Amino acid sequence: MLDIVKTEKDTAAAAAKLRPLLKQSLPDQAVDAQIKAVLSPWFRFFVSYDPRPALKKLKQPALATNGEKDVQVAPKENLAAIEAALKAGGNKDYLVKELPGLNHLFQTANTGAVSEYAKIEETISPTALKAMGDWILAHVGTQK
Repeated sequence: MLDIVKTEKDTAAAAAKLRPLLKQSLPDQAVDAQIKAVLSPWFRFFVSYDPRPALKKLKQPALATNGEKDVQVAPKENLAAIEAALKAGGNKDYLVKELPGLNHLFQTANTGAVSEYAKIEETISPTALKAMGDWILAHVGTQK
């Protein structure tokens, strides 16, 4: 599906190719809405954007995190690519960290599935907050 969104520039042709794929997993009434969403200019830009050139230019300290159970952004592949780009650009002050048991929203999750988000009462995991806080304190020190 993402290949169609990225490569088929003609919206009508892309919609025609997407429709049978989406009908396999969505109810008929949701297919048109999903096609409209994935063919929007924002979504097309989003799935085509390659952050590596920008990351290679980044010289500031950087923290990159993913939840281990993130099903929207593959954690291992994403973090490895971020680290490779930062290294290639010569950045020596970064931390790349996969946070165990957390989903895309940095919530403690059972499966990481998007359908689980609304069932989780936790806004953000203390584990994620600690990782971020520790990194910030290590870079700015404690102010008294």
